[in-house]
Amino acid sequence: MNKNELAGAVAEKAGITKSDATTAVEALFEVITETLKGGDDVRVLGFGNFVVQQRAATTGRNPMTGQPVDIPAKRVPKFSAGKGLKDAVNS
Repeated sequence: MNKNELAGAVAEKAGITKSDATTAVEALFEVITETLKGGDDVRVLGFGNFVVQQRAATTGRNPMTGQPVDIPAKRVPKFSAGKGLKDAVNS
């Protein structure tokens, strides 16, 4: 399901126009992105958690030449599913 299909499904489920649902879906993604960018977590009880984790710097290898390559440290977003979502998927 892509973002356009998601907005269509939200519109149908909520009984609103597709335009309003698209705006709501876009706003949700923006809020999650801005919150994670600011260093905070987004926790939705029963659905899951969006968190930012720090990935340490490491040394990798260029697969073509075999030369060592420094991979810098960075922050990466992670999602962990909550119990309600896990149970819904497995039922």
